[in-house]
Amino acid sequence: MRIAVAADELTGIAQALPEELHRRGHEPVLHGAYSDGERPDWAWASEAAARDVADGRAEQAIVAYWTGTGASIAANKVPGIRAALCADAQTAHGARRWNDANVLALSLRATSQAELEEILDAWFGGGASEDASDVENIAHLGDIENTARRTTSADIPPQRDDIERSA
Repeated sequence: MRIAVAADELTGIAQALPEELHRRGHEPVLHGAYSDGERPDWAWASEAAARDVADGRAEQAIVAYWTGTGASIAANKVPGIRAALCADAQTAHGARRWNDANVLALSLRATSQAELEEILDAWFGGGASEDASDVENIAHLGDIENTARRTTSADIPPQRDDIERSA
């Protein structure tokens, strides 16, 4: 499986991550600090990895940054992405099962090598639930995205204060 991988610095588990993916039979597509030609900052690198998934160049992505929070936020801004910040195997399993997450966000600060292996076991060992309620929730996320894309600032009526200030 092609996995887009991004990190803003090669510290902690970042150096081991591509090797671990290779060992598991995956093909890493590298972004951020892994790639000389790209901006390594977390927002840009996370976006690049998430766009690989959204555009079909990778099946999934893993974004790894100091806390992982900003990486998950940046990835979730890309339509079609469901990024989950996972600190343990149970969260990774649940993110895949109930949220059909397609981007795994990891903390470089808090994730040990042993935890990385457990998280990846859970992430790759699971899949999306076929339960009707879970499928309906994931479909609703798509509805939310579509509504957000159709809504532009021109569609939002001015607030009363805005009208009074412009008069």
